Amino acid sequence: MEILWAPWRMDYILGKKEQGCIFCTYPKENNDRENLILYRSDHNFVVMNKYPYNNGHLMVSPYIHTSTIDNLADEVLLDFMKVVQHALRCIKTAFNPEGFNVGINIGAVAGAGMESHVHMHVVPRWAGDMSFMTVLGEIRVIPEHITEPSLAKRG
Repeated sequence: MEILWAPWRMDYILGKKEQGCIFCTYPKENNDRENLILYRSDHNFVVMNKYPYNNGHLMVSPYIHTSTIDNLADEVLLDFMKVVQHALRCIKTAFNPEGFNVGINIGAVAGAGMESHVHMHVVPRWAGDMSFMTVLGEIRVIPEHITEPSLAKRG
C-alpha cells in the first residue's frame, strides 16, 4: 500500500461537511478570503477548489441556483464565459501552465459532485502532471497547499 502525505485531504476527511449549497451560501457571506472567492462579476464568481485536481484549480459559478446552463439568461451565460476567460488569463499570469482542462459536469453520472448548482472547472495543466502515479496507481500528488504562494510560476 502506498502512503502519500497530503495534509489538505485530512481537512476534507475529518472536517465539518458543508451544509447546503456552497455556490449559494459563500457569495452571500462577507468572507471571500476564507471562502476562497477570488473574483466577482454581476452574475458569476470565481472560487478556488478546496480539494483541487491540480494546482490552480478554479471554479466559475453563477449566483443563480440552477443545475444546468439551460436555465441561465443570455446575459448571465455571456458573463459566465467572460469570467471563465478572465480566470484563464489570471491563471496564465500566475502559474504559466502549458494547457487547461475547462468543463462542466452536468448530472451525477457525468461526474458532478455538486450536481444541483452548475459550475465550470478551470484546471491548469503542465506536461508530466499526469505521471505514472496517476496512470498506474490511480494516485494524484499535489505538491502545494492552496493557501501557500505558488512555486509553479516560471518565466
